[in-house]
Amino acid sequence: MDSTGQGMRGVITGRDVLRYSITILRLWGPSCYLRLLRAMMTHRTCTFLEVINEGDRYPS
Repeated sequence: MDSTGQGMRGVITGRDVLRYSITILRLWGPSCYLRLLRAMMTHRTCTFLEVINEGDRYPS
């Protein structure tokens, strides 16, 4: 739990995408980062995991 007494939220915001861009680029690559930016700019309702699984880096 965090300092407010709430558990993990599991949310990554557009601000987080911009703030941690270097980490995202390093771990998941530029194609994933561009998909995240596109989802952010189009106000698409999705999760981070949905966006990274759209690519072919981790096929099902």
